[in-house]
Amino acid sequence: MNENKIRVLLIDDHPLVLDGIRSRLEDDDLIEVIAEGANGEEALALAKEHHPDIVLMDINMPVMNGLEAAERFASDEPDVKVLMLTMHDSREYITRVLKAGAKGYILKDVSSSEMVSAIKAVYEGKTYYSSGVTDILLNEGGTKEVPLTDREKTILQLLAEGNSNKHVARELDISVRTVETHRRNIKRKLNVKTSAGLVKYAIENGIVEL
Repeated sequence: MNENKIRVLLIDDHPLVLDGIRSRLEDDDLIEVIAEGANGEEALALAKEHHPDIVLMDINMPVMNGLEAAERFASDEPDVKVLMLTMHDSREYITRVLKAGAKGYILKDVSSSEMVSAIKAVYEGKTYYSSGVTDILLNEGGTKEVPLTDREKTILQLLAEGNSNKHVARELDISVRTVETHRRNIKRKLNVKTSAGLVKYAIENGIVEL
């Protein structure tokens, strides 16, 4: 076992899919596939046995599906980060899975390089959506609902009200660096590049009032 590698647990009820994913990941020197399973119950059992950094998991599976498993990981194994890899590209699936505690959502048609990038981003504590998922969240039905955590909403509210990173850090009793990290993650989730974009989103979604 190489301690320097990102330890990944693969969960999918289709053996051919598992073989394909494994072969795509084995080419990267920083990733090690440590075990494979076919449903959410196996994912939880294997996680207790192998202590992965990342669980790369499908949604539709027998016995226990990926949504139920993500909720269990969030409550029982909070140190294990869940990254969903699925064919489902509907808003309902995406928002339910992310609210269940998954740290990322990528579609099965992504390139090998994007799959690797997603794993590395989630491992580093970031949230990752493939480009197709971001498009759906931001554009489908003309709405812009993106699931933010309660802490992210609080930070977005304070920032949108014109407070500096330093003020937000003092207000929430966290470091400035933590605020900056949250700010970057919020921008990534909302797919905005500027502070003005953050303010616009906050106003449109009732996080702050004019």
